[in-house]
Amino acid sequence: MFSAMSLRIFRAGLKHSVVDQKWPAFEKAFWGFDPQKVALMSDEQLERLMQNDQIIRHWGKIKATRANAYFITEIQATHGSFANWIAQWPEDDLVGLWAHLKKHGAQLGGKSGAYFLRMVGKDAFILTDDVIAALKAQDIIDKPPTSKRDLAKVQSAFNTWHEQSNGRPYCQISRLLSFCVGW
Repeated sequence: MFSAMSLRIFRAGLKHSVVDQKWPAFEKAFWGFDPQKVALMSDEQLERLMQNDQIIRHWGKIKATRANAYFITEIQATHGSFANWIAQWPEDDLVGLWAHLKKHGAQLGGKSGAYFLRMVGKDAFILTDDVIAALKAQDIIDKPPTSKRDLAKVQSAFNTWHEQSNGRPYCQISRLLSFCVGW
């Protein structure tokens, strides 16, 4: 889970194949993404990673890795397992999970939180440009949703479609919406 979260963050804004090619070096640099070890990394250890030409040396993302390790260990301490915590979060409140990841994690706002959830198998919709265009066409929103109110409208629409389709997964509904525009 922690490796996937970090991979998503480092991929943001970069060509995925470049990040993927360097990922084994990341695994080594961050001790196999053991959150207990990474959470204890000192500032000096993080600064040394900025000299490691085998990884992508983005200071904000490197610092986010330690912050997210700490976030994960906090969830583990209160819920036993970060994976179970993610799995048990109700799909009818995905925007609530996004908000929690954004508030308590690092660099998990925007689409990164949603893409991370999809990467680890959580049934999640993603607000791509095409999905947003379809939501606008259905008069659910009138601009890209960023406010709690607009995100609640989006969640409500997805919940309705989920129920109307006899439980079709949210990721499939999202994909179908993306095909409804741009043709």
